[in-house]
Amino acid sequence: MSARRLAVGEFVALMAMLSSLVAFSIDSMLPALPRIAAELSPDAVNRAQLVVAAFMLGLGLGTMLAGPLADAFGRRPVIVGGIAVYMVGAAMAYLSGSLNALLLARLIQGLAIAGPRVASMAMVRDLYAGRRMARISSFITTVFMLVPAIAPSLGAAVIHVWGWRAVFLAFVAFSGTAGLWLTLRQGETLAPEHRRPFRPAGLRDGFREVVRRRVVLVATLAMAAEFGALVSLLSSTQQIYAQVFHRPDSFPLWFAATAVLGAGGTIANGVLVVRLGMRRLVLRAFAAQALACVIAAALLGAGLLPAGLRFALWFAWSAALLVGVGMIMGNLVALALRPLGHAAGMAASVVTAASTILGVALAAPVGLAFDGTPLPLILGTGAMCALGWGLIRLMLDEGQLRRP
Repeated sequence: MSARRLAVGEFVALMAMLSSLVAFSIDSMLPALPRIAAELSPDAVNRAQLVVAAFMLGLGLGTMLAGPLADAFGRRPVIVGGIAVYMVGAAMAYLSGSLNALLLARLIQGLAIAGPRVASMAMVRDLYAGRRMARISSFITTVFMLVPAIAPSLGAAVIHVWGWRAVFLAFVAFSGTAGLWLTLRQGETLAPEHRRPFRPAGLRDGFREVVRRRVVLVATLAMAAEFGALVSLLSSTQQIYAQVFHRPDSFPLWFAATAVLGAGGTIANGVLVVRLGMRRLVLRAFAAQALACVIAAALLGAGLLPAGLRFALWFAWSAALLVGVGMIMGNLVALALRPLGHAAGMAASVVTAASTILGVALAAPVGLAFDGTPLPLILGTGAMCALGWGLIRLMLDEGQLRRP
């Protein structure tokens, strides 16, 4: 079977739109958190942060199944079906009358959007290989990196005009457009003869591979620590801008600047990883993140900085954390999957799912510990970065990881 081959520009735009559904679903929600807290959880405002964590938890659980389902039934059904369920979750969120109902709806959204996230990447692999695939993937990543910069501003605009619930209608419109575009323009890319039956035992085997191979297990745990730091920042950042630094209206612009600076970590990684190797780069990035947390916590905790410098320090720290994410996550994925070439697809699903779920578990208490200062966030993420550094350092000492 030969899939309908779109022009490269249209294909990149379509795949970037599908890939961006995850970031759009998270970042455009951030300006809504204060209003959600005021309406649905006025007695425990920190619980509104769980709107982010619930989505990420669903995404982790869904990622475990999305790859095998896409291999069994094809890419298009998983993408279109995932978008349909995602839209149902958005409608449930729009109609939610309690925070628990909203969290359930966000969990469903996360579960569903894993399908388009994973199957769209598989479509790229189906249609392109080698340098052409790398070129297409880099174009998609370039477009994808713009979403965190603009999503909060789009969310804030929608909220200002129509209220926070209208953000979920925007999700329906955005995802529905992507699904319709795919349905009308892009054919199935996985031929029936290349499909593999869905076997629950495959998940069990994937978990066994991760647990039995110490390198894979440690890299997965280190990914969980770094992902937990990222989710902690995303969950708390709006509250800190609004309640600590009194900049709720300009938050989308400051977050956009942070995201743009953070994207530099991904770009720098492409240069530095060749020079330093994955192993040393991950260690140095973890160490730099942990050191930045120690310095920021000490300076902010001392209370000696004037307000302007405190804000500048917070902004620099959050940008530095995102730069580190760009240098760490991709390399840890490569380190985790390097010994698993014989089972890369299933192992990738298990590694990604496990690190996401564990990362959310680490992040949730940090978000709930917000006390009107950035210190719980900085200390919590510092502990996670130190944990990641210690895990990789331990394996290096035991000779389990060889260069790169």
